[in-house]
Amino acid sequence: MLQLLTLCEKHDIFLIVDEVYREFCYDGKQFSSVLAFEQFSDRIICVDSFSKRYSMCGSRIGALISKNKDVLANALKLAQARLCPPDIEQVAAHAALKTDDKYLVDVQAEYEKRRNFIVEGLKKIEGVKCSTPKGAFYLVAELPVDDAENFATFMLRDFNLNGETVMVAPCEDFYVTKGIGHKQVRIAFVLNTHDLERAVACIDAGLKAYRTQVMGE
Repeated sequence: MLQLLTLCEKHDIFLIVDEVYREFCYDGKQFSSVLAFEQFSDRIICVDSFSKRYSMCGSRIGALISKNKDVLANALKLAQARLCPPDIEQVAAHAALKTDDKYLVDVQAEYEKRRNFIVEGLKKIEGVKCSTPKGAFYLVAELPVDDAENFATFMLRDFNLNGETVMVAPCEDFYVTKGIGHKQVRIAFVLNTHDLERAVACIDAGLKAYRTQVMGE
């Protein structure tokens, strides 16, 4: 983080940091906010949201935090030009703030359990490579396929296991460098372990079918 901030200072640009996953740290790791770097406060913009920690995906309620007065002044102009979030989302967000701290502790522990489960399962599939994420609730896996996007399409359009399939997100568009991520997919481990077990089995069977039917192996 310090290297990024130093680079931003050198080139006179802002660093925008999304801290929406700050409660989701695993393996005993502790979260450290970009706002702790006081010496760079004039070029830091931090954003946060209710959507992840309280499973309120789709609700557009959060915060933009900066100590740069010009940033805040211009952000306020933009905010005044837009409508506010729906009333029901504001009520839900207010209620979420009253949630006991134990809720977030339990949620973090559950996601860590899910992470461990799916990483272990994917690593048992021949040819699949994946690292163990230290935060959030996604992982990136490299698959033994010729094209991750084609595989994702195949899983949705041409394959099912007992009437079920798995949707994955091809990773190539997550990278700036052309060609990187061509065989990678992003998987969200947001289901319970029973459903994740079925998902891993589906991916395993889908890979075998794809390699036979599409890649001709």
